[in-house]
Amino acid sequence: MSPNNLYAHPLFKIRNEHLSRDDSVSLAYQRARLVMRTYRLTAADVEHCSPKFWSMMTDPICSLDIAMFTILAAHVGLTIGTLSRHLKNRPDLKPLVEGLLRFDTVGIYLLTERGHGLDSFSIETTATKNKDGFLLHTPREEATKFMPASTPAFGIPKVALVNAKLIVDGQDRGARFFIVPVCNEREMYRGVLSTRLPPRSGTNPLDFSITQFNNVQLPPTALVAADITDFSLPQQPLEAWWDEIWRIQLGTLAVPAPWISALKATAFIGGRYSMHRSIYRNNIKTPIISFRTQQWPVLNTTAVAMVMDNWFHRTLKFAMADSTDHRVRHAMAVIVKATVCRHFQRCVSEMAERCGAQGTFEHNYMAKIENDGKGVIIAEGDVLTLCIRLFSELLQGRYTVPMPAPNSSLLARHAASLMEENLQILRTLKDHHSETFNSLILPQSQPVVEAIGHAMAYAAAQEAKLPQPILDIYECSIIRQDPAWYCESACMNRMAQRLREDAAVTSALPELDAYLKALGIEDYVSAPIVSDADWKTYVASLPKYSGDALVEPQQVQALL
Repeated sequence: MSPNNLYAHPLFKIRNEHLSRDDSVSLAYQRARLVMRTYRLTAADVEHCSPKFWSMMTDPICSLDIAMFTILAAHVGLTIGTLSRHLKNRPDLKPLVEGLLRFDTVGIYLLTERGHGLDSFSIETTATKNKDGFLLHTPREEATKFMPASTPAFGIPKVALVNAKLIVDGQDRGARFFIVPVCNEREMYRGVLSTRLPPRSGTNPLDFSITQFNNVQLPPTALVAADITDFSLPQQPLEAWWDEIWRIQLGTLAVPAPWISALKATAFIGGRYSMHRSIYRNNIKTPIISFRTQQWPVLNTTAVAMVMDNWFHRTLKFAMADSTDHRVRHAMAVIVKATVCRHFQRCVSEMAERCGAQGTFEHNYMAKIENDGKGVIIAEGDVLTLCIRLFSELLQGRYTVPMPAPNSSLLARHAASLMEENLQILRTLKDHHSETFNSLILPQSQPVVEAIGHAMAYAAAQEAKLPQPILDIYECSIIRQDPAWYCESACMNRMAQRLREDAAVTSALPELDAYLKALGIEDYVSAPIVSDADWKTYVASLPKYSGDALVEPQQVQALL
């Protein structure tokens, strides 16, 4: 089977809403295995993030089952990715990596601890050197690993990369990764405890867990390093730790990919529904797309999806270039993640609401994908925390990102102005550890990072010559997010902003059908509300209840 017809496979024709929680989780693992065996990635593909690797991560199929994507992101991007760069010096790892590539074993990535969250540099899990290798131990509840899926409940072996402090002769030698088999097809390995967490509300379920270790003996080869005899203390512990978790930076860039496909699907579902869903005005059947209040969310989501899709693929080329500074690569990953995720949250919520009661049901995609989207906000780093770190470094001039020239567009001018505004505040401070920095500058981190993303995305859309109405809609969407600045700094009062938006919608509306087709997502959409015929077919498949009971007269009297 080729990736082009993955969606035709029976595993992707099963509707999750008809399954129990555990059957849905089992299906996610089956789908992940199918995707892995279809793409047939090599270790080199994963290590160097080849076009084939990115093709899998950006496949629209990933937006259909976010539990499946979560499995793949950790299994391929983090676990195989971390191991792959050591294969040249560690041929003993080759059988494990080959098994992971075949999906004979699922790889999980245990970095974050329950009591430390994003402060993973402060982990407490220890791997103490002894004569037989290392003794892996969780010293207290706060040090339990949270929340990768480590249970044996679904008949598949799992192996973890566990980040732990290497202790040699009582001295902390820095955090390292260790290869730890956690379960076989039936049960946990001795000393490993997995506590399954309750489901996340309204999402594609997965066996998320809390994992702890009770003096688990590991062999010397469990250490993930080119030289397993080097236990020296790094001269720069923080830099060494960042080098250990180097795949997180790529993960930050990868996790927004399904949400771009989800934006496309949301625009298509909402657009098609709005075209056939009608009300009667003066006995004339009128599609709800006739109303401006419906036109805006449909066109906005469509424009955002097109602009984000174009920008994401261009950013991949820049980020993967050998000449790109690793700090700038991570900065771009943060900017993309923040921009895509916040666009997703705004657009999907509004579009689902404009589909009325139908927008709240799981079978119409939007309600569930909106809940799933809350998970990506914290995956590979919480968006706000990532923005705080990035914004602080940009203001301090540690490196720069390729922002478009301020005079190239209104959005570029907006981003440059916000940066300069905060730079002026910073110049009045002694350092970036002051209370003023904390109270006045840090709260601006995410809005400014997003503004940079908006300017970059718009510039990429202009360069790609996306249709002008799409550019205009996108521009108006960003103006909506900071109308005060455009009033104060762009001489655009409230009425001018409304008229600008009105002109953009009027220009784009006649081409809506063409724009929806151009999204290229129709074959991946199964929401029954996209057409009246699909809805009738879906309703016919639902359980029906009937009977021959008669109402007793006295029951009616009692009710009255």
